[in-house]
Amino acid sequence: MSVSGFRLYMRMSQIAARVPCLTNHRWRARNVLLCCRSVSSSADPPLTAERYSVSRLPFSEVSAEDIGHFQKLIPGRVITDESDLRSHNIDWLKTVRGRSKVLLKPKNTEEMSQILKYCNRRYLAVTPQGGNTGLVGGSVPVFDEILVSTALMDKVISFDNVSGALVCQAGCILESLNQYLGEQGYIMPLDLGAKGSCHIGGNLATNAGGLRLLRYGSLRGTVLGLEAVLPDGSVLNCLNSLRKDNTGYDLKQLFIGSEGTLGIITAISILCPRKPSTVNVAFLGCENFSRVLQIFTMCRDELGEILSACEFLDSECMKLVETHLNLTNPLPENAFYVLVETSGSCAKHDEEKLNAFLEKALDSECVTSGTVATDHSKIASLWALRERITEALAHDGYVYKYDLSMPVEKLYTLVEETKARLGSSAQSVVGYGHLGDGNLHLNITAKAHSDTLLAALEPFVYEWTSHHNGSISAEHGLGFKKRDHIFYSKSREAVQIMQKIKHMLDPKGIMNPYKTIPTTDR
Repeated sequence: MSVSGFRLYMRMSQIAARVPCLTNHRWRARNVLLCCRSVSSSADPPLTAERYSVSRLPFSEVSAEDIGHFQKLIPGRVITDESDLRSHNIDWLKTVRGRSKVLLKPKNTEEMSQILKYCNRRYLAVTPQGGNTGLVGGSVPVFDEILVSTALMDKVISFDNVSGALVCQAGCILESLNQYLGEQGYIMPLDLGAKGSCHIGGNLATNAGGLRLLRYGSLRGTVLGLEAVLPDGSVLNCLNSLRKDNTGYDLKQLFIGSEGTLGIITAISILCPRKPSTVNVAFLGCENFSRVLQIFTMCRDELGEILSACEFLDSECMKLVETHLNLTNPLPENAFYVLVETSGSCAKHDEEKLNAFLEKALDSECVTSGTVATDHSKIASLWALRERITEALAHDGYVYKYDLSMPVEKLYTLVEETKARLGSSAQSVVGYGHLGDGNLHLNITAKAHSDTLLAALEPFVYEWTSHHNGSISAEHGLGFKKRDHIFYSKSREAVQIMQKIKHMLDPKGIMNPYKTIPTTDR
């Protein structure tokens, strides 16, 4: 170990020893979701249609004959029991609620095709549903739309251990895929807090971002191909595994981020990177957000190719995970915290680069304190402080969630201005997110839903974001909650083209109605 590395080790090791241990590498999001559901109020939220004064479009209503047809088509996989449907009619945050009377569970593309063909003929509206981990109401019905689940479409079709191309059905759980790939020496290029429950098809449909985007890029770059069933039941097969295919329009891109409004993704082909053999995490404290930005710039300069994540959270987030989840802050109290992860193939090389970065950060006084973890249990403990913020917020009350992207230097200014605007009317106003891609998660909690508080937040948050050339949805999608706010991020002309594509592929409008694309211009 170098002299500087030894000095750094002595400065950090006492703090590192205080990091609590967990049994699993990273917090499993399946547990997060279950905990969030258990701490939310047992009372169901109001019906979405009533809370938001939505008028039902003139779709057909499900009849006994329809149920009979589905039972013949997929026997034993037609759910009509009200108690069984309850969790599928409500988002996991318990903020929106529909009243679907039937849930269908196809196992393959042919069954999905037959279902949509029948629904299109009968003018029955459909809501596709994966893991139901979305945050904008996109995966639950608004009225009585038929729920079509991909939960049983969970098979790996093939994996090429030379190219790293994985082909699988859309209902595969992200964490399960990561475990499967781990045995082959690969990982998924996508990592989310909800990985224990979310489906890969839903990840594509929402163009999910997550914790690895800084290193591996977005799904628009890593997805090689996909298969989708269109509203009329026809199957679009673009399921190739080629890195290069420059023949005509890249149709798969239409379905990435379409949120189930153009059809249902049934299978995907995705390029997977090699699994890193060495992973390190540094958790650092900073006195202000200007220092956070300096750390981000410094870690990009010093860590380069081994940098795999750079996250931040404010002191209010830390208080929430300490208060509601009994997690331990390994550092003295700071205004901000930065989590830096490196991953590579040579432990000595990565250690030297990380030590050099940390030494520079400490000497420049950008960092007031810090700790480093290299073994799985301590890495998991540090990641829990960031990944479990959503769970802590659910304990704190009703949550208003905003997922925004903007120039990275502006990320925390919005949090500060929101705090000043709301004053004591909000219980908590917190900011955290992905420094690497300029993604802020602004969250406001209150004892209960309040129309007055909502009016203070919207359109203020959207106007502020638009004014600073940001996007009102960085990675969660638009769903039901943000559909009509799309014009803050897209021009009228762009939305009109989207509407034309929607009408061309879904002329009857049966696919996930009331979501993502407004039916009229602003």
